[in-house]
Amino acid sequence: MPGGNDAAPPVATAPAPSPTPSPAARPSRTALKTDNYSFEYSYPAEAAAIPPLARWLAGRRAALQAELDKDTAAFRKEAEVGGFDFRPYDSTTSWQVVTDTPRLLSLSAEIYVYSGGAHGSPGFDALVWDKAAGRRLAPTELFVSSEAIQRAVGTAFCAEIDRLRQQRRGVPVVRSNDAFNNCPDVAEATLILGSTNRQKIDRIGLLVGPYVAGPYAEGTFEVTLPVTKALIGAAKPYYRDEFAVR
Repeated sequence: MPGGNDAAPPVATAPAPSPTPSPAARPSRTALKTDNYSFEYSYPAEAAAIPPLARWLAGRRAALQAELDKDTAAFRKEAEVGGFDFRPYDSTTSWQVVTDTPRLLSLSAEIYVYSGGAHGSPGFDALVWDKAAGRRLAPTELFVSSEAIQRAVGTAFCAEIDRLRQQRRGVPVVRSNDAFNNCPDVAEATLILGSTNRQKIDRIGLLVGPYVAGPYAEGTFEVTLPVTKALIGAAKPYYRDEFAVR
């Protein structure tokens, strides 16, 4: 056709399939104990199979250990000068696969830190690797804003937090200005993305650390919610197809 373009239109390519760990892509685990601290850091084979993600995780591991070296050396010197007992520190970070869809690898980490006080502190972290874009994201970055997530799941999140608090306390929760009886914002939790079919994100987790929804003795709270149309609407347009209502 005169003036036309006989070339076939570009064909949209699907995201690269989930990497199958090769024999070289093994889970990574570092564990060591010194006079000053115990240190553990691990991540799964699925993450090790993605070189830039593995480099980032290894960099985090090195930074945490360097900080531990520095802090414990300073604390030991402080103990010697002050004449009190030195208590070895503890740092544990364990990354695990939450789900692995055709486009997104979702990881969460359980963290435990002890730095010489009355007790240690558990915590959480999370990330998503976008295979199509080749980049690491915080799970919240798949959404328009934290406020949009709050509007979409805030009510369900609060109801589940209250159910868990009542279960642990043995009495109904009466909302008040006391932080332990009020409902925390969703942004105070660690968001993780999950799937029941490894194809689409159809559920989310909200992991809440100590002192956010209750006293230390009540521990952490883990809330799982199904993906809804409202939550999909809160996602950035180019990620909405990665979600499905459950």
